[in-house]
Amino acid sequence: MNILVTGGSKGIGKAIADNLEGNIYTCGRNEELLKSYKNYCICDLATIEGMQKLGDYIEANKIDILINNAGEYIYSPIEEIGVNQIEHITRLNLEAPLYLISRAVPYMKTQKWGRIINIGSISGVLGEAGASLYSASKSGLIGASKALALELAEYGITINTINPGWVDTEMGSSSAAESEFSKEEIIDCIPQKRFVHPDEIAGMVKYLISKEAKGVTGQSINLCAGLTCGY
Repeated sequence: MNILVTGGSKGIGKAIADNLEGNIYTCGRNEELLKSYKNYCICDLATIEGMQKLGDYIEANKIDILINNAGEYIYSPIEEIGVNQIEHITRLNLEAPLYLISRAVPYMKTQKWGRIINIGSISGVLGEAGASLYSASKSGLIGASKALALELAEYGITINTINPGWVDTEMGSSSAAESEFSKEEIIDCIPQKRFVHPDEIAGMVKYLISKEAKGVTGQSINLCAGLTCGY
C-alpha cells in the first residue's frame, strides 16, 4: 500500500504516519522535520504551486490511501479577519484536500479500491465562536466528504472524516493559548476531562483503511472525548 499523509512532520500527521504500515509518503514545509521518512515532498499547500507539486507527487507514486491532515487553526473575531487570512485558511483546509483527492482518484478508480480520510474538526460540526473561518473550512470538508462518498462508492473507494476535539499537540496547545479560556478551563468542559492523544486518531485511521471498515464511507466521526455529546 502506498499511503500519503499530508502535514506529517508533527502532531496528528506524524502520529498517523508513524503508526501505519506500508509505503509511507508524507509532505510538509520543513524538510528537517521530515528527514526521518524515506519518502517525502516539500511543499506549501496554502499555495497553488504547492498543491500542484503534491498532486504530481501523488500521481507519480500511485497513492492508494490519501490522508488529508495538513491544516491550520485561526482564532479571531470576524471583524478582524482579512482577505488574505480567508484565502490562506480556505486554500489549506478545504481547497488543497479537494484538489489532492482529484489527483488521487483516477489511479484508485483503475484499481477499484482506495481509501481517503480527511481530518476535520468538531469546530466544523458544532461551530466555534471566534473561529468562524476555521469552522467554515472544516464544515466544508465534512460536506465534501459525504458527497464524494456517494460519487466514489461504486469504485470501491471509501472516504470518511475524523473530527478531533482538543488534541494534545503543539497546535492544540497554541489554539488553547489563543482562545479566551485557559487550558484548565477548556479541560473542565470536556466530559472525559482530558485532551485526545494523537495516537487515538492514528488508531481510528488504521481502522478506517482496514478491510473490516470497507462498508464505512461518508461518515463524520467525532473523536473528541465526549465534547460533542452535549451538556
